[in-house]
Amino acid sequence: MSFTSEVKDELARVSPICTHCERATLAALVRIEGTLFLSGQSHYRIEISTDVGSIARLAIRLLHELYGLKTVPTVRRSVLHKTPNYLIEVPSQPSLADALLDMGVLSPTGGLEMGIKPSLIKKQCCTAAYVRGVFLGSGFISDPKGDFHFEITVESHQLALDIKEILEAKGIRARVIQRRNSYVVYLKSGSSIVEFLAFTGAHHAALDLENQRVIKSLRNDANRITNAEVANQAKTASAAVNQIFAIRKVIENHGLDALSPGLQEFIRLRVKHPEASLKELGEYADPPLSKSAVYHRVRRIEELAAQGKE
Repeated sequence: MSFTSEVKDELARVSPICTHCERATLAALVRIEGTLFLSGQSHYRIEISTDVGSIARLAIRLLHELYGLKTVPTVRRSVLHKTPNYLIEVPSQPSLADALLDMGVLSPTGGLEMGIKPSLIKKQCCTAAYVRGVFLGSGFISDPKGDFHFEITVESHQLALDIKEILEAKGIRARVIQRRNSYVVYLKSGSSIVEFLAFTGAHHAALDLENQRVIKSLRNDANRITNAEVANQAKTASAAVNQIFAIRKVIENHGLDALSPGLQEFIRLRVKHPEASLKELGEYADPPLSKSAVYHRVRRIEELAAQGKE
């Protein structure tokens, strides 16, 4: 089971907080995942398709309990993926048009509703329930072990904007883009995705994702520290090689005995400890030297080496 399916399965089992929450969830699910058919005048029927069994059971139960609608469920299996697909047909029946109006699928004028019907999201719990239904319909969330990615696809630009407004009112930063004939509400940051999951009731999924965020953060910190150490070691090794070449040049041109005691000590320490940093060379000196004092001797060696080249 994909992580998206796991999240949807958890959301489909969330208990409603008030008596209107399930109405909001069903309204969003039908709006997003349902296909509306019209035959004749005001003869509607709906088909709802999902790959998650718990969503199919939720839709059938709510259609029966909230609106007394008859449903015809069918289980189909994909030959390619060998996964079940659940098709729920709501055939034409006298109460269907009123149910569609109540769910905000149809507008009072008989057309399609473009945005979210305000009465469905009057309370905060119903708002969360509606967004939960939206994700159940067309949500996608990538495996948190990889890159964080989250999106919800809808057909109406106004609906996408309404969803974005709801999320931003909860402090969840969302963006909307058009993809061919659809509109995508997406989240990119791991923190925003965790907040969405917590808001809609997927607390186990939110905990799993938060754990992965912590693991990634620790791994990234460790990688940064390792890379910095490797870079510093490479820089130190390169500088040491250049210093040894300069020392060889100075000895060839001037001789060791002609140098000051301080330069002679530096040469002995550098040859004995070719991989040491300037700070470490200072600690090896007797008496110990500061890093700036060692660096001063390095500069003097480099100046003498340059004079020899001239």
